[in-house]
Amino acid sequence: MTEIEPRAEDVGHILVKVQDDLRQLREKMAAGGGTINVNDLDRALAKTEEGLQRHTEEVVYQLNNRVQMLPLDGIPRDEQVISTESILDLQGGTENRRPTYAQRRDMLNRQPLPPGVKLPARRMLQQMNSLSPGQKHQQQFTLRTIINPQNELNRISMREGFGIQLPLINERKPQPKLQGKPMIGTTVEHLTVLPKANRVDASLAPPPIEEDDARRGILSLLERGLIPPAAQLTLDPSPVKQKLMQLHDPEDKSKPQAIHETNANWAVMKIDANDNNEDPKMALTQMPVVPPRPAVSPETRTVSAKTRNSSAGSRNRVIKTPASVKTFEMPLQPLPPPTTPASGDLKHASHKFAIQHGKTRDNQPEFLTFKQHYCLTWGGIVTMIRHLERMLTSFAIPIAFIHGDRLADLSMEFELEKAPDVADLLSVIINREDVEAVINKPGRRFVGTHGNEIAATQIQSSWRRYRERSQYLEYRRLKWAAGVIAISWVMHIKMAKMRQQLRRTRLDHLEAFRRRTKKFSAQWDRIKNSRRTIIHVPSLGYSQSVRDNITDFGIRQNTQMARLCDIRDPNVDVIFISAVPLSDETLQYYSKLLGLNSAVANSNPEDQCDMSERYKIIVPEAIKSFPTHHMCLSSILKYSPRTLSRIRHLIKGRDAFLVSGVPHKDDLAVADALDIPVLSPEPEVAHLYSTKSGCKRIFASANVSTPPSEYDVYSLGQLHECLAQLVTENLGVQRWLFKLDDEFDGRGLAYCDVPQYLRCYKWALREEQRYGEKWNKKWAQEAAYIKIHAEIPDILYSYAQPFNTKLFPTWEKFLRAFLAQGGVIEACPPSENITTLSTDLLIEPSGLVNMLTCGDQIHAESPFSCWGVSMPQSSIEPDALNAACKKIADSCKSRGIMGYMRIDFVTFINPKTMEQELWALDLCLHYSDHLAMFRLMEYVTHGVFQPETHTVEVAKSDDNKPRRRRLAGQDEDEGPRNCRYAVMSTRLLHTNLAVVHYSVFFQMCRAHGIGYDIKDKTGSAFVLVDSFNRERLGMLTVGDNLQGALATFARNLSVIHQEISAPNMQGVTNFKGAIADIEGILGTTVQNAQENQTQGGGNKAPANQQKVQ
Repeated sequence: MTEIEPRAEDVGHILVKVQDDLRQLREKMAAGGGTINVNDLDRALAKTEEGLQRHTEEVVYQLNNRVQMLPLDGIPRDEQVISTESILDLQGGTENRRPTYAQRRDMLNRQPLPPGVKLPARRMLQQMNSLSPGQKHQQQFTLRTIINPQNELNRISMREGFGIQLPLINERKPQPKLQGKPMIGTTVEHLTVLPKANRVDASLAPPPIEEDDARRGILSLLERGLIPPAAQLTLDPSPVKQKLMQLHDPEDKSKPQAIHETNANWAVMKIDANDNNEDPKMALTQMPVVPPRPAVSPETRTVSAKTRNSSAGSRNRVIKTPASVKTFEMPLQPLPPPTTPASGDLKHASHKFAIQHGKTRDNQPEFLTFKQHYCLTWGGIVTMIRHLERMLTSFAIPIAFIHGDRLADLSMEFELEKAPDVADLLSVIINREDVEAVINKPGRRFVGTHGNEIAATQIQSSWRRYRERSQYLEYRRLKWAAGVIAISWVMHIKMAKMRQQLRRTRLDHLEAFRRRTKKFSAQWDRIKNSRRTIIHVPSLGYSQSVRDNITDFGIRQNTQMARLCDIRDPNVDVIFISAVPLSDETLQYYSKLLGLNSAVANSNPEDQCDMSERYKIIVPEAIKSFPTHHMCLSSILKYSPRTLSRIRHLIKGRDAFLVSGVPHKDDLAVADALDIPVLSPEPEVAHLYSTKSGCKRIFASANVSTPPSEYDVYSLGQLHECLAQLVTENLGVQRWLFKLDDEFDGRGLAYCDVPQYLRCYKWALREEQRYGEKWNKKWAQEAAYIKIHAEIPDILYSYAQPFNTKLFPTWEKFLRAFLAQGGVIEACPPSENITTLSTDLLIEPSGLVNMLTCGDQIHAESPFSCWGVSMPQSSIEPDALNAACKKIADSCKSRGIMGYMRIDFVTFINPKTMEQELWALDLCLHYSDHLAMFRLMEYVTHGVFQPETHTVEVAKSDDNKPRRRRLAGQDEDEGPRNCRYAVMSTRLLHTNLAVVHYSVFFQMCRAHGIGYDIKDKTGSAFVLVDSFNRERLGMLTVGDNLQGALATFARNLSVIHQEISAPNMQGVTNFKGAIADIEGILGTTVQNAQENQTQGGGNKAPANQQKVQ
């Protein structure tokens, strides 16, 4: 039906169109042959009625909903109002004014109005200004009421002014507010949970389950713990019901499914749009019946091994056989006519044929049937048959039965691909096991028709492969060797050039060192009396193997912090190179300690000064770059350019020289970089004569007494021979020592009590007594030497022991190191009471020899390791010691040695002659720790060492001090004495010191009276060597007599140990060993003093004898 225009004025047009509809219906009835279909008539009348009703409703709606407004007087009709349609109508063209943004926003915010509603024009609002104020107010109020649909008077104004009855909308009444306070908390009743006792002890009986708990379900009971998690639950009745399953016969897969009448192939149907009244079931019965698809045997669906492997990942994918390709990949079209029963039956049976002796039986009925069935794809099948024939012929297979359908599938797969391999071809053979057994026999491939040719080809190819492979491997080996040789040669050339360059650099440094030393020697008399700067580098320039075995190597290099006390001389400024970083607390301590110079000189504690301008402590920046390399301080300073630049700036324009520790080659490099001389011998010379064998040469040339010994021992045979000769010549020596050349401080030392384990020892003693004075002759010792030499190897292997078991756990390791670097065999003094003493000398560049200090050694950790020193020495007459030192210094000076050196002696009472003897033991050409501590003693006492009398004299104090008693039985002191004795050590070790800060440590010492008296110039002072671990430190104790200094030192150690230790935390310390050794020295000193008093004078006896176990 035609649509009616929405205009209410077109009512006439509506009636005309209704007449047209009736006329068309009449004509349609006339064309139908005079027969009237009641259904068509009813349908046409219903459509007409529906159309009339719709048009009527539209006309009534537009007539009832028209908003009429009274025109204003004097204003044209077209200017009073503006229709919304004139603004929004885009088709008319009469009014095409586009609304602005504000107009569009107001239109969107307002409620939608019915069609045809007139809005007041803006021009009308402007002309309202001519009305009276009351009229304006009334019109504005009415306009606001109409425009705002939420206004309460909107409905009344629309009904009274325009006759529009708006629907009444019931407003929601506000719900009354509830009185009272809301309840806070849960409104659900708490559920029962497993009690705490059951959660702790699972063996208790669980609580009973009530009906309300059971109604909430098993999951709730499990979550609340009422049912144990490991409980086995049985649901009765079970939600899983068992039912017998029907098993189908595997042969049913090949049977065709029955096609029902309702199962039609709609793809081949043609839907007729003209005939809509036909029944679909009737249309299906009129279609030709499609014959059922022939059954496909399981063999037809089987694919090759390659296809199975490729489709193993997707089990749901449909395998495309030739039949399936034809069925599903052809376009939709009517099926071909039914096939004959004969051609349909061929597919039910599998096609099989035989290949005998490599030839196909192509005249057999089975092959002909197979060929007829696959005539459309026969080309690919023939290719596969040729591959099968070649394979079977090459392996001489008598007969093979081929599955035709599998062969057809295989030909489809490899039609456009590469040729199939043996595994693919075997997949189409029915008697595959028999064929594989024949193929797998070794040499079967050479039995076929062309077996000889194949064998010859195989042999030739194998030989060529072997020959080419061998040649290739040889080429690779030669190429690799050539590359290694080339790289090695290049590296050798580079290393040779680098060594040559380093050698040239070393020679340049050595030449510069000798040149500066010569100039330094000529100017020494002027330099030592003028303003100068001393650069102290306390480096331990031992060999790399020795440095690697020193624990806390950096702290060990920093034990000579007391070198700063050289600023006691007003003409000396000191630059100290520290091997470890120092904290502000440590630097502050040294600032206060060095500030006591004027206070000590004037004996006034208040007279302190600032000495920070006289000394500098510098830490090289390369210390953090080599934390684990155990490099000596000179090497680290060499690789610290900023530190060297700072030192050059500090010594610019001033006389300066360098004082090192153990000399090293890098000392020359540092001196060359700073262009200053070094107060030490050449590093190679110092290293040569500082070894155990080198110092024996010095002592031999100086003609001083030494223990019976042999040096420069480098082989095992030489070791046995020398030891046997020494034992034969000195049968009274009970212990023999073995010393490594490059070690120091008793580290590389072993011993063996040879006479104790010598079976022929008593016989040798009788032989010595029998020969008497002639025993020194070689012919008299020959028999004893032979017997002793025969027993020496077994005795050394069984009874020789190293002293330092941490460094050398067994004699075998010590012997290996002994033979590698050489060593000395030396006799231990034949006495129970011996004293080891050390002297420090300075050979000035001008050749003048000065004895700087001398002292008796204190042993704590080992009888052959020096732990501390008591100064000055009181074990031997000064003249004897001075004479020996002068001879050794002259011998060193003759070899061009200058600088600081330390000489170790041992003194004892010879049991045969009962006279005191002095043996020279060791020579160290470097600045020692004892000398550094003596500099501290000089600094805090302002004392002077007298080498003639071996005493340290200080200036007498003018204060009248009360006299006090020293020991029981002695008279009161005569007054202040001008001699001072000191006990010093830089090896104090206690691991509990790490938990105490230095400030707390000094407060503790002050509380126990451990301090230094500036007026009396007695007391204790400390040397801080480690700022962070704080486990090591040095201590100096000064007294007016030796016994008092030793007692004070032992008391300080005891107090410190008790304060920082607990019964369950004693820590690792050497305090106890030092206290025991000091107590032994005190006892010997008191005994010697009493003997001297009873004798009433005479020769000076050793006052400080020590017992070596």
